[in-house]
This record gives sequence, C-alpha cells and structure tokens, in this order.
Amino acid sequence: MRILAIDYGDAHTGVAISDPTGFLAGFTTTITAYRPEVVVEQITALAREHGAEELVLGHPRNMDGTLGPRAEKAEALAELLRASSGLPVILWDERRTTVDAHRILFNAGKNGRQRKKTVDAVAASLILEGYLTYKKTQSK
Repeated sequence: MRILAIDYGDAHTGVAISDPTGFLAGFTTTITAYRPEVVVEQITALAREHGAEELVLGHPRNMDGTLGPRAEKAEALAELLRASSGLPVILWDERRTTVDAHRILFNAGKNGRQRKKTVDAVAASLILEGYLTYKKTQSK
C-alpha cells in the first residue's frame, strides 16, 4: 500500500510517497502554491498518479502539545483532501520535523538557499518515516 505524506506550508508543501510495499519512503517533491485549493489539486493528482491509498498530513502542534493556528490550517486542508481525493487522511504529529530537516540538510553541506528548496520535501519524508515506523510496530 502506497502512502503519501504531506508537510503543508504557506508557500511550499513537501510531499513524500512510500514504495509500493508501504515500508520505505521513496519519491519526494515540493509543491509551490499559496492557495489551499491548488495544493489539494496537485496532491490529489500525485496520489492518483502514484496509486496512494492513504494520506498522512503533518499536524503541527506546539511543543507543549496544544494546537495553534497552523494546526487549524492543517485540519482544514485535511477536510479538503478527504473531499477531493476520497482517501483517508491521517493527521500526524509533526513536531520538530522541519527543524530536523534543516539539520539533516545542513549536515549534508547544503547552504541556506539549497536548504530552502528541499527542506519541505525532507520534512515530508520524516513525517512519512515516522508514520511507517508506527504502522510497523502496530502490526506486530
């Protein structure tokens, strides 16, 4: 089962798609769009193109676990995605994924401009890896 993970942002949205077995993170890309409807349209097209059966959307929580305005935006996007794609959308705690993505890219020698281009896709990969790990532990 292919799973598509999303790191939703105001201007850039990272997308990562698992391999066909649903065990490894594979394809990644970044969608550059400001309007949620455009983001949903492109995610739905990617899900169809790659045969995704489930969507995992990063759900930004504050470090103390409370929900803020970013979480509300993610929840609204989840509703649009469910309606547009007909696929289940799982909201996944994404605390620290963007910070970790910046650290990974920095340690790989990427400068600020290079990091800005790929950080959202790396963050989506981290969301996907976390979710896949969770699914593996639940199936045991």
